[in-house]
Amino acid sequence: MRSPALLHRPPPSLYIEKDPGVLPPSSSSSASSRLRGFGHWLPHRPFLLISFPFVRYVCSAIFTLFLGYHFGSDSVSRARELELVQKGITKLTNILEGRAESSFITDEWMMLYTTIFNIASRNALHEHSQLLYDKYRESLKEYLTAEVLPALSEKHDEFMLVELVHRWKNYKVMVGWLTHFFCYLNRYYIPHRSLTPLAEVGLTCFRQLVYQFLKDKVRDAVISLINRERNGEQVDKTLLKNVLKIFVEIGSGKTCYYETDFEAHMLRETSIYYSHKASIWIVKDSCPDYMFKAEECLKREKDRVLHYLHEISEPKLLQTVEDELLSRYTNQLLDKKTSGCHVLIRDNKVDDLSRMCRLFYKIPSGMNLISEIFKQHVTAEFTVLMEQAEDAASNKKPEKKDQIGLQELVLVRSVIELNAKYLALSNDCFQNFSPLRKPLREVFEDFCNKGFSGNSCVELLATFCDNTLKKGGTKNPSEAVEETMEKVTTIPIRS
Repeated sequence: MRSPALLHRPPPSLYIEKDPGVLPPSSSSSASSRLRGFGHWLPHRPFLLISFPFVRYVCSAIFTLFLGYHFGSDSVSRARELELVQKGITKLTNILEGRAESSFITDEWMMLYTTIFNIASRNALHEHSQLLYDKYRESLKEYLTAEVLPALSEKHDEFMLVELVHRWKNYKVMVGWLTHFFCYLNRYYIPHRSLTPLAEVGLTCFRQLVYQFLKDKVRDAVISLINRERNGEQVDKTLLKNVLKIFVEIGSGKTCYYETDFEAHMLRETSIYYSHKASIWIVKDSCPDYMFKAEECLKREKDRVLHYLHEISEPKLLQTVEDELLSRYTNQLLDKKTSGCHVLIRDNKVDDLSRMCRLFYKIPSGMNLISEIFKQHVTAEFTVLMEQAEDAASNKKPEKKDQIGLQELVLVRSVIELNAKYLALSNDCFQNFSPLRKPLREVFEDFCNKGFSGNSCVELLATFCDNTLKKGGTKNPSEAVEETMEKVTTIPIRS
C-alpha cells in the first residue's frame, strides 16, 4: 500500500488553473508578459520539471533572472520572499477550509517554487534551506493545531469519525501541495543532510499532534459501531473502512499502529461480546440451534474483514470467536442429552452433523470428543446386533451348530449394512475425517477377528457372497449384486 502522504502531483481538487489568453514567451515583448508567459509555459512541460533535474535547475535560474529584471534584485529581500511563501501557505489553508479564495494559477505556483529555490540556493552553508525545512514543519503544525484539532475536539462518536476522515483527506492534500512547493529541499538538501523526507515529516506531525490525542476515542467509537452492527443495526461500513485505513496509513502502510492501537483492543472487546452471547445461548438453545448461530457469527466476522477490517485481522478474529463460542463450551454442547452429538448420529441428522464437523474441525478437543461419541454409538448398535444374533443362534439344533445357515447370513448382511451406513456418514458429514474412521474400523475389525458361531469372518463373508451371487436380486439383479459386493469390500479385515 502506498503512503497516503506521497502525493506526487497536486490533487485534482486544487489543480492549477491556466489563465486564458497568455501567449508563449516569444509572442510578448514586455518583461511582465514574458514572465507570465514563461510561468504558464514551464509547468505544462513535465519533462522539464521532473525528468531532467539539470534542465530544471537551468530553467529555474533563468526564471530567477526574469524576477530580478522585473522586480529589481535588491527589492526582493529574504523577508519579502518568506512573506510570499507564507501567503501561499495561507491561501492553501483557506482553500482547504472552504473559505473564499481563488484557486492557484500558474504564476503563483511558479512564483512560490522559484522563491523557495532562491532562498535555499542563496546560502552555500544551507542555513536558509534549514530555515525552509523548519518552515515546512511549522506550517503543518500550525494547520493541525489551528484548524484540525479544534474541529475534531468539538465532535464525538460517529460525527467525530466523519470529521476525522474529512480532515485526514484534507491534510493529505495539504502535505501534497507543500511537498511540491518545497520539492527542491526533497531533491537536494534533505538527501545531502540525511534528513527525514517532507512526506514523512507530514505523517510525523499528524501522528504526534492529532493521532496520539484522538486514537483512544477513535478506537472506542469504531468498536462501538462494530458491536452495534453485531446486534443487527445498520452502520456506515465505508466510514469504518476509511477510519481504519488511517491506522495503517499513519504508519506509512505498515500495520504496527493498526495492530497495537486498534486490533488488540478490538479482539478483547470481541471476546467479551461473544462470551456474553455464548453464556445465554448454551442454556436456552439446542445443540443444532447453537451451532447455527455460531456458524452465522463466524460468517459475519469474515464479512467484516472483507468490508472494513484489515486482512491481517481475519485469523485472529475468527480464533477469538471460536474460543468463546466453541472451545469454551465443547463438552457442554456436544453432550446435550436431547440434542447433542449422540442424538444427531442416532437420528441421522446429516446437515447438523456436517455443520458440527465444519465448526469443530480446527478444534482438537471437539473432534476428539465427536470421535469418542461416534465410536460409542457404533459400538452400542453393533453390540445390540450381535446379541440378537447370538440369541437366535442359541435356539439352533445341536447338530446344526457349526453349519452356516440363514441366521448367520442375516447377521452378515446386517453387519455389512451397518458398516456401509456409518461409512457413508463419515464420508458425507465428517468429510472423511480420519479420527472418525478409526473407531469405525476398530469396531468391525473386532467382529472380523472373533467370528460367529464357531465360524470365522472370512468363512461367513465367503458363504454370504456365494449365496448372493447364486440368487441375485429380485429387481435389477446385476445392479443389486454389484452394490452388495461393493459394500462387502469395505469391511475391514486384518490379514
